[in-house]
Parts: sequence; structure tokens; C-alpha cells
Amino acid sequence: MTHPISHRRRALCVLALGGIAGCGDTARLPPAASEGAYPQLPAPTKHLLPTVHIAPAKGWPEGQAPLPAAGLRVDAFASGLQHPRWLLVLPNGDVLVAETNAPERPEDGKGIKEKVRKQLMKKAGAAVPNANRIVLLRDADGDGVAEQRVPFIEGLNSPFGMAVVGSSIYVANTDGVVRFPYAAGTTRVSASAQPVVDLPAGPLNHHWTKNIIASADGTKLYATVGSNSNVAEYGLDKEEGRAAIWEIDLQRQSKRLFATGLRNPNGMAWEPSSGALWTVVNERDELGSDLVPDYLTRVIDGAFYGWPHSYFGQHVDDRVAARPDLVARARVPDYALGNHVAPLGLTALKGARLPAPFGDGMVIGEHGSWNRKPRSGYKVVFVPFANGEPQGKPIDLLTGFVSPEGEAWGRPVGVAVDRQGALLVADDVGNTVWRVSAAR
Repeated sequence: MTHPISHRRRALCVLALGGIAGCGDTARLPPAASEGAYPQLPAPTKHLLPTVHIAPAKGWPEGQAPLPAAGLRVDAFASGLQHPRWLLVLPNGDVLVAETNAPERPEDGKGIKEKVRKQLMKKAGAAVPNANRIVLLRDADGDGVAEQRVPFIEGLNSPFGMAVVGSSIYVANTDGVVRFPYAAGTTRVSASAQPVVDLPAGPLNHHWTKNIIASADGTKLYATVGSNSNVAEYGLDKEEGRAAIWEIDLQRQSKRLFATGLRNPNGMAWEPSSGALWTVVNERDELGSDLVPDYLTRVIDGAFYGWPHSYFGQHVDDRVAARPDLVARARVPDYALGNHVAPLGLTALKGARLPAPFGDGMVIGEHGSWNRKPRSGYKVVFVPFANGEPQGKPIDLLTGFVSPEGEAWGRPVGVAVDRQGALLVADDVGNTVWRVSAAR
């Protein structure tokens, strides 16, 4: 049977996609309906082409900055960076920034639909040159502005996550974890990278970012690996070892799958009161503006979270071959963040010195939607916790990343708490690390 959308309509949609006008549906649910422990999950809405409503990357006009919540202020900790994505605060207070972007992926972006998607991502700011380095920022006088900036490690392969364990610093390249010697106060690492473990990559490598976090005792790392597709459309054989969090034994230099079915996990954090590992996950696209909520969840050893067969527990995705056995054991995520907000950064506010209500809880950098009308994300939010569990709805902490005309002045990614208790936010379109502190 011929699809009800005419050839002329298809052509118009393709032209619209190229011009960022887009096709598809508009959300009917208010944002709050897709947040919290029990989000509303309406029936999927499917179209020949997905909803497209992107904010073209513009950068910050002179004198403009994000808007902090009441009781907070925001300042530029460092500006003029090259696509800063991820942050690590070192024990001595220095800040590492991964200036990075996607590697060469010759098998990604084939076909008309994927070529259009790549053009959209380019307009969203994702096609800038890849510095492939980690930069050190130092605020020696403690005034909240980094006066020293030096290349810390260069010649990496799309680096993202970083972790310090003892006298070593670990970096998650797109294809594996490597180790370098580290001593407090070091401003440049000249030693060669020592391989620790490989991680799934290759010529497709759709979700390329790999993040890492160290266990409290320093014996293990946990590494995120996103899926190679939206919903396994290239075949499940291309997804081996992906959509998962791996546990890495540093002494043995070995790895095992820790949790699976996580479409694209990124930020990870230890919840201070329970010691549990939490992550934020980007869920699947192309089921409409009201599906599927991205989420924050604790990571349980051996758990399966549904991707690609189902979402939010047993909600089956009929675009994927049926696997009732896997659907039956899919764990329901703990907390929905909203549809298509694209959560990347995650940190617990342990040691932060921010006023109420920004106390016990988690901060999340939401990079922002590309296929939802109206747009969602493009902000930093706070999720309150009590007794180790999320409570209530997300609270806006930093907004104003999209101009009144719908252009992206900035897009938040990594978040971290500095040694003085302020919040740092990496902005990969604004090329800035912002510092959020209590208003004076």
C-alpha cells in the first residue's frame, strides 16, 4: 500500500528539513507531565520523517550570559575555548576541560535521512573542528576566573570522560580508556598514553562519547557506551557491547558489562547518602514530541533497562523485532527528565555552596532537543533528593541559552562542583565554562 503522504509532501518535508523548518508533530502534553517518577506515556506518533525543530548554533552576543535562578549569579570562568564538552575538577582545584568532538565515522550518516540528520547537527554546532585535547584551567587567586590556560594532554582520540585515581589520570577516548602518570600541580602531561581497555567504536560509532567515573576505593572505573543507532536500525550485531555501562577492573585491566539496555548514557555520579551509582540517559527518537522521556536512574549491577525493545519498563517499541523475554525484565528508570531534553552532564551537589533550594540533589546539563516542538532542554536543572531518592520536579538552575529568535547562544554539557563550592558548566556552543555561585 502506498504511504498516505504524497511524493510532493515528501519533497516538501525534505526541503523543510534542510531549512530547519521541519515536519512532524507538536507536543500536546505540558513539560511537567513527562517529568518525575511517573511520567505520562501517550501512544506513539509516527511520521515518514521525524519532527525537526532545532536551535541553530549562534554563540553568545557581546555582554550576554545565561540566566541564573534567584539567589545565584553566573560568571565566565573561561571563554574562547574550542568546543568544551566535559569537566573534571582535580584534587588541587585545577579544572580540566575536554575540548573535543566526534571522530571520523565513515559508516555513519549514510542514506538520505542520515545525511539530512548530519546537516541538522552541523547547524546545531556539532561539526566544528576537533581539538582532541584536554586543557587545564587554573584560578590561582581564587577570584572565580581562570587566569591560566595550558594544553594538558594533546593528541587524543575524541576524549570525553576523565578520572584521577592515585598517581594516574585516566581518559576515555572514543575507542577506549588510556592512562597517564599524574602528580598534583602538574600543568602538562608529556608521557605517552598507556592503554587500559578498549571500548566499542569502529567506523559507525554513532554515539561516540565515552564517560568514566572511579569507584570510591579506586579499584574500578565505570564507562558509558551509547548505542550505534536510534533503535538498532542497522542490526543488533552492530550493537554488541553498546547501550551499556561497563565495569573496568584497573588491576587486571579487564572489563565486564555492568548494566545494559541504556540507549545513550552519559553523565554519572555517586549519590552521597547511599553510595549508589546514577546516570542520565538519552532515550529514543522518532515516536513524537511527547515520547520518549529521557531519564535519571540508579545503575543496578546486571539490570536491563529496555533499549531497544521497550521503554520505561514494558512499553514495547514495535520498530524492533519482538523479544518478550527481554521486555519482561526491563527495569523502569527511576526519574523522567522530560522528552528529548538530551541530558549529558550529571553531578551531585556534594560540597556545593549554593543557596536553597539547591541543596541535596543532582544537577543535570541538558544539551537540548532537535526533534521536539516546542524545544525542550537547553538548560541546567536541579533534581532534589531526600534519603537517596529523587523528590518532586526538576528546578531550573540556569536558563537563557536560546535567543528570543530561536537561535542557540549556548548549549550546556558537562557540570562539576569546584573546590570553592560553585557549579561549573561547560557550554560547547558558547565555547565557555560558566561558573554559578551564590549571589553576593
